[in-house]
Amino acid sequence: MDLILALDAGTTGVRTVAFDHDLEVIDEEYREITQYFPSPGEVEHDAQEIAELAISTLSQVGTRASRDGHRVLALGITNQRETTVGFDRESGQPLQRAIVWQDRRTAELCRDLEREGHGPTVRSTTGLVLDSYFSATKMKWMLDRGVADSATTPSFATVDSWLLWNLTGAIHGGVFRTEASNASRTLLMDLTSRNWSPEMLTLFGVDATMLADVGPSASHFGAVSGDVVPSLAGVPITGVLGDQQSALFGQACFEVGMVKATYGTGAFVLANAGTSVPAVVDGLVTTVAWDLGDLGRTSYALEGSAFVAGAAVQWLRDLGLIATSSDLEGLALSVADSAGAQFVPAFTGLGSPFWRSDARGAVTGLSYGVGRGQLARALVEALAYQVRAMTDAFREGGLDLTELRCDGGAAAMDLLLSLQATNSRVTVRRSSTLEATARGAASIAGLQIGLWHSLDDLKDRWRATASFAPDEPLFVDAGYSSWRHALERA
Repeated sequence: MDLILALDAGTTGVRTVAFDHDLEVIDEEYREITQYFPSPGEVEHDAQEIAELAISTLSQVGTRASRDGHRVLALGITNQRETTVGFDRESGQPLQRAIVWQDRRTAELCRDLEREGHGPTVRSTTGLVLDSYFSATKMKWMLDRGVADSATTPSFATVDSWLLWNLTGAIHGGVFRTEASNASRTLLMDLTSRNWSPEMLTLFGVDATMLADVGPSASHFGAVSGDVVPSLAGVPITGVLGDQQSALFGQACFEVGMVKATYGTGAFVLANAGTSVPAVVDGLVTTVAWDLGDLGRTSYALEGSAFVAGAAVQWLRDLGLIATSSDLEGLALSVADSAGAQFVPAFTGLGSPFWRSDARGAVTGLSYGVGRGQLARALVEALAYQVRAMTDAFREGGLDLTELRCDGGAAAMDLLLSLQATNSRVTVRRSSTLEATARGAASIAGLQIGLWHSLDDLKDRWRATASFAPDEPLFVDAGYSSWRHALERA
């Protein structure tokens, strides 16, 4: 059969997924990424490891596809956004470990720029806020410390362009390109022109020659080099999207007001805001959803981001309070409530709509009545509360929410989605595939080569496995109010 592959390079792991014409998963391969925490608030990845894991998973899936007589038509790439790779394009060597989107080392730089009055210009040009979350602050941090001084061709890449360059040959003719959904997360792209902003480049001290060219999300980016992945030699790379925009695309949220929430390492909520740059909404950021190039218009999204969601579940696991992440729901359901405990998972600061990089995680309301079950329950409730804060901000910004489509590992919990429906006052639907990021990358890649003919064609292939209607909000409202008090203390 004919297959579309998706390379999903996330924060905790790299996955290659093979989809058929009906967007059903045929095969997949996964590898975990090593996490480095050199100092409190600092998070790093080995960029070479990311590339090697991508090549390994692609090779495995490609080899099995060839063995089984399948034909791979195209490859789509989706990736953790904002994470920044500094490297020498001449030698191909990274300048240091990649600085991950969760990293907070540039928080003071952002406060300095805010005090100097740059915030409004940054907001109006890029749609973003001055926060260490975004890529340009990481680039400036590296430049200020001279890590690029010895490079012949100093370059900065988000993970999509780093992988594209490696897969198409690296120093042997690799393609150095990015696309609008990833570029819009750097603090360097003008939302209207969808190209690098000279004013932002000057502000952060980044030369345009250090950056990849910006193009549409759906286009022919290049072909997989046979020297890199022999089993996929010549396969065209025809779609690239940042992971959260890819999940929005994979959830078929093609109409204004449709919203998706991904409960991954963090919790990310995106709402389709149409084909014009939307007005600024307090507490949220504006981003490019996708640029369909010759296939259609550019769509924009309003976005809220909570930096820690599934990462807090892993933290409980690493502490030994649960054996595996999948044990969380059962433990949370073993008690009727959290006995007054509130969990604020602000391990790396607070994102939308609070934007407090100095916040840190907290558990409040501890008493002798709080045990493992209550703590697990408090965490599940906190995941719902974080997303509620964002959906409330959408409404306050004038957006009418019609439906919330959910994906990501934690979306497997009925308890979480039931709490989410009641907290956010909207019907919540669980996608038939929790790996919506990979589905989105495959969808846009297949759309570009004509495997699917329209967005309606893709919409018809989306399925929900469960729906959750809002319940009586009295108790969750009281819990949310208590959580907001805990959040103030954090």
